[in-house]
Amino acid sequence: MNDTQHSLHLIGDVARRTGLSVSAIRYYSDEGLVEPTDETDGGHRLYDLDAIARFEFIRTLRDLGTGLEQIRRVLTGVVSLRDLLAEHLDVVEGRAKELQAKRAVLRALVREDSTAERAKLLQRLVAMSDTERQRLVDDFLESVSSDLPDAAIEKIRDAHPRLADDPTAEQLDAWISLSELLRDEKFREETRAYLRETYATEVGRRMSAPAVQEFISSAGGDLMPKLGAAHGAGLASDDPRVVLLADQLVEQSAAAGGVASDDDLRKRLANVYSRVDEITSEALQHEGYRATEGRYLELVAIINDQPAPDAELARAAGSADADQQPELRRFGRWLSEAILATIA
Repeated sequence: MNDTQHSLHLIGDVARRTGLSVSAIRYYSDEGLVEPTDETDGGHRLYDLDAIARFEFIRTLRDLGTGLEQIRRVLTGVVSLRDLLAEHLDVVEGRAKELQAKRAVLRALVREDSTAERAKLLQRLVAMSDTERQRLVDDFLESVSSDLPDAAIEKIRDAHPRLADDPTAEQLDAWISLSELLRDEKFREETRAYLRETYATEVGRRMSAPAVQEFISSAGGDLMPKLGAAHGAGLASDDPRVVLLADQLVEQSAAAGGVASDDDLRKRLANVYSRVDEITSEALQHEGYRATEGRYLELVAIINDQPAPDAELARAAGSADADQQPELRRFGRWLSEAILATIA
């Protein structure tokens, strides 16, 4: 008899070979997962090498956390091993993400010196799981961005919070604050209303149109840097090179808006740029913006460890030294004069 193919083994020997306990082997046999190959005259179970291999396979799956019914589906051919492992991989990866988030929370709490603050954070954490927070953010974005122009939706979805593996106490607190805020139906309704008013009205839809957005992107990536460089170099607003750039800006604005680049448009653009710092400040200080989209963007910036939203604009539009004009005001008035200089 070939010992490697035909020998039978008692349950104790099977336990030693597989690392399973004798009771586990009996259990799997009683469950019908691995039938005994034979029995001794005294009624003791005997298993061949194929049965031992099945026990080893079961142990591997159990070590991976696979449930008994899942194992049964594989052994009976209801599902392939590949499909089962793919299912299990999804579960394991989901657990890994949860554990990673919990580790981040614990690290942040351990770093917090104040016992009172640590207790406060912990109390807020236990009210909602990390998975629930992520789902809440997704639901919020879906809720407030429905029926908006595509460009507006893309802008909103780009600002998505992603908590670091090892967040600071400030980032963690911002994440919790955002989660609590998004649960507030009043905040959702106000944000939805503000975004509709800003982007879904006729003016908002025109500003969100692909042609306009393409112009804004083009101007921001081409003309505005050139104009900014010219201003920084001290060129006068009526310098021919500056006037040429200003004329190109007007032409692009007209093409994006589908209007004529006539004197009326040039005067209106000049008026807008002459008040650009005022307009920017008003937009950033708008009560509706600060209470809704602005607050969301502010918390997301903290969570993602990014500069505060519109911080550079706010700095440029804000007051400088007492004897100096704010940066945007100087540039805006200079550009306004350059646009007026394009009028024949």
